Amino acid sequence: MFHGELAAILRTPHQRGVVEVEAARSASLKDALEASGPPHTEVHDLLVDGREADFNTPLRPATRVDLFPPFPPINPTVDTRLRPGLPRVAFLVDKNVGKLATLLRLIGHDAAYAEETPDPEIAAWAETEQRIVLSKDHRLLKRARIHHGRLVRAVQPADQLKEIAALYGLSAAPAFTRCLKCNTPLQPVDKQDILHRLEPKTKRYFHSFHICPECNQIYWPGSHTKRMRELLEELGLDEE
Repeated sequence: MFHGELAAILRTPHQRGVVEVEAARSASLKDALEASGPPHTEVHDLLVDGREADFNTPLRPATRVDLFPPFPPINPTVDTRLRPGLPRVAFLVDKNVGKLATLLRLIGHDAAYAEETPDPEIAAWAETEQRIVLSKDHRLLKRARIHHGRLVRAVQPADQLKEIAALYGLSAAPAFTRCLKCNTPLQPVDKQDILHRLEPKTKRYFHSFHICPECNQIYWPGSHTKRMRELLEELGLDEE
């Protein structure tokens, strides 16, 4: 039985989340789960006849299996029966939710962007750097090398940010800490060192600057910062 929000992403006929599956000799619970629709990344607790199990447990005849979604906020750095904990919370965003990468960087979180990367390479990237994959692609999230991920439900980027922030208990940094273009942590820079790059009004009214050591983009607390903070306040993510 698929509980909670898992029932909404089933792709096989069901009655209130109940799916009957024929037990094949070599099938695991992961096989049966994903044949029904939801990727394994969406399941955060698994019971077989009332006892905890994992994805490699064989599917046997006349067995009741209960699958549960996450109960936010979750901590992906903690080991569970279904997946190992991560060393830190870091994301890998694919192109079908691409704007989400920028918004996660805006609130200070590590969000790499796989813009035109094939699925096998995304899975390898996620495994190597131990990142949480965010996508709307069921097939991508079913790959065995992806241990942590989220099938993003929301459609609009701002709503997607709210969804991910609620799921992982994210908060916003008090100021820009990452480059919105390339995800690199920003560094303070002396105004005199970049004076030649600044517009006259910026030179006159602003005195605190940061720079991206990778792409050389300059950041300062201008009007664009105010607009972004207004968005975060609407989403309940502003810390100021």
